[in-house]
Amino acid sequence: MAVVELKGGSLTARLSTRGGTVLGLWWERDGGQLPLLREAPGDNVDALASGCYPLVPFGNRVRGNRFSFGSRDYAFAPNTPWDPHYLHGEGWLSEWTIVEQSGEEVEFGFSHKGPGTPYRYRARQRFVIRDDRFDMQLTVRNIGEEALPFGLGWHPYFPMTPETRLTAPAKRFWTEVEGWLPGEEADVPTDLDFASPRTLPHRWVNNGFDGWDGVAEVTWPERDARLRLEADSRLSRYFVFISDADFDPGFERDYFCFEPMSHLANGHNLPGLGGLTVLAPDQAMSVSLQLRPEPLTGGSQIPKGQS
Repeated sequence: MAVVELKGGSLTARLSTRGGTVLGLWWERDGGQLPLLREAPGDNVDALASGCYPLVPFGNRVRGNRFSFGSRDYAFAPNTPWDPHYLHGEGWLSEWTIVEQSGEEVEFGFSHKGPGTPYRYRARQRFVIRDDRFDMQLTVRNIGEEALPFGLGWHPYFPMTPETRLTAPAKRFWTEVEGWLPGEEADVPTDLDFASPRTLPHRWVNNGFDGWDGVAEVTWPERDARLRLEADSRLSRYFVFISDADFDPGFERDYFCFEPMSHLANGHNLPGLGGLTVLAPDQAMSVSLQLRPEPLTGGSQIPKGQS
């Protein structure tokens, strides 16, 4: 395991090759450091205790750990002891290596050819601090011998205060059924309609959203700060996760997850593959995400695609 610290302008990021994670991202303000992602309790932690981890070769779960593609049937084996599903791929569970590092950027990489999944792939993750902005790029290349549907995303944990608000307009919502699986498409519930700034509900939330334009904001009024997220056009879906004491007895409502994804959960078994991208052997796909902090009072709204 190696830990890399990037600094540039007012931002500091701490990254780990264990799981390809972001251990923390801080914004220097008024002589202090404001955490923009949940701070990991130490360097040698797994992805579930980090501030953000990658989703590769796809995110979330596949119903029954099975899917059919082309003329073949495929199966997965569970990859955690606490979930019966193959969850979030291997990126968050693997040791990455430092491929390249210079100044305010670093690239991690790893390859997977192991059992439990039909996927064989090479992944790269690049982190850059530029112009007081934290950029992430994730790439996957199919190194197998057959075409398969791939998807990418990230699983960030954001600090949650009593007044934290989320803005992330979406057109569609997916219910949750037993096994932490997606149910059916439905109208967006009122307390999860983030078309305008809304506080996070005081209940369990584990749902996917579709029809996102790739722009979101997390606002912390008590801290006079907001974090603007800009995703590329492939990341048109997201997941929101808010834990509870039944799932995590130690949960203190101090974080929530907003997970940009290129596809819907269980896309393997949905019409049109739920946004998954079919990659032939040696084909690749990439996604990118930018995080930029701003003061809440007097801060300027930055149109998407502009710096």
